[in-house]
Amino acid sequence: MENLQYLITQWGYVGIFVLLVLGIVAFPIPDESLLVTAGFLVHQGKLAIVPTVFTAICGCLCGITVSYILGRTIGFSLIVKYGRILNITEEKIQRAHNWFEHAGKWLLVFGYYIPGIRHLSAFVAGTSKLEFPVFAMFAYSGGFIWSVGFLTAGYFLGEGWERISQEIHHYLVMILELMIALLLLALLILRVKKRRSAGR
Repeated sequence: MENLQYLITQWGYVGIFVLLVLGIVAFPIPDESLLVTAGFLVHQGKLAIVPTVFTAICGCLCGITVSYILGRTIGFSLIVKYGRILNITEEKIQRAHNWFEHAGKWLLVFGYYIPGIRHLSAFVAGTSKLEFPVFAMFAYSGGFIWSVGFLTAGYFLGEGWERISQEIHHYLVMILELMIALLLLALLILRVKKRRSAGR
């Protein structure tokens, strides 16, 4: 957290924007800790709240859009050539594809909270040729909630964030898995009902 404070203090709002874009595209940058640190600096009066929130949202949305464009234009050929540099393997992409098939567009909303999925959800949406307006509706709303949520956490929790971050991650993943399970169950029930109706 001290290193992030130093970087943000040196680079200011431009640093928040650039680091978020790079982190979401898949560079090894701790996005959530970055947002929490920025929120903490707002609490300390070292950053102003409006430009910090605006910069964080813009960085998040730009990063997720770049990932989508890369997936839609270059796709898997990019992963084969350069994936290992960013620690992105075909196995990880396939896992994200499986998540996307099960959770659909909602993965773009909640995928921000899943380690290893946040960086790939937009890329997978791009390779799946999801239309941009649909992508934007889900991914941008999720990015807004995610970025503002962690800025708020940093504002109120500050340095205590590191002590509870792992526990929060654990519960977020559990909640998301439960939501996906309920969604799959609902889809299964609807399919069974359709088959019964068609059989009459």
